[in-house]
Amino acid sequence: MIVLLIALALAIFLLPNLWAQWVLKRHTKGRDDYPGTGAELASHLLRRFDLKNVGVEVSEQGDHYDPIDRVVRLSPDHFNGRSLTAVTVAAHEVGHALQHAEGYAPLIARSRMVGVAQKAEKLGALLMMAAPFLFLLTRLPGGLAAVIAVAVISFGTAAVVHLVTLPVEFDASFNRALPLLKEYVPPSDMTGARHVLTACAFTYVAASLASILNLGRWLMILRR
Repeated sequence: MIVLLIALALAIFLLPNLWAQWVLKRHTKGRDDYPGTGAELASHLLRRFDLKNVGVEVSEQGDHYDPIDRVVRLSPDHFNGRSLTAVTVAAHEVGHALQHAEGYAPLIARSRMVGVAQKAEKLGALLMMAAPFLFLLTRLPGGLAAVIAVAVISFGTAAVVHLVTLPVEFDASFNRALPLLKEYVPPSDMTGARHVLTACAFTYVAASLASILNLGRWLMILRR
């Protein structure tokens, strides 16, 4: 059962990611009819909504919005690219900046939980690896179960963060970025833009499901 769960988790996580990469690559062809790059569209949208305190930077760490530094960061291809993928990703990240500006509750919750979850997940992995040795050292009744329980709680924290991330990403994509893109890209490109946004969203869905399956696997171990 554990082997099947691991295989299912890998399939759920890898297949949507591969599909997302294929969709993003499919729409990276340069477009001479676009008036600007991803960075230029992001800067324009930030000015349009009077978010003067939010910057736009190129980043090697992938596309994301940093709520601490208040910066929209885009990968080099999307920062300099004049393609459907570039402008769609840029609009999505600006969507997060708009969420932050209005105090969108799920974004605030996720921002607060991310740091805690990263530390908890590392602690959980460490405890699971060290559990047999800790049990041999302590030899306390229920010692191993206590260590595993702490590890499961840490993995559970990561699963909660992934679940909180879903409404944040879907809102940024379909409630904010998509309506904006209708004003800046040709109508014939809107289907492609929706595909790009859907592909990105599916990566977060996959991560959430994989995290829940991982938590379920450790719960089964704990029950034994």
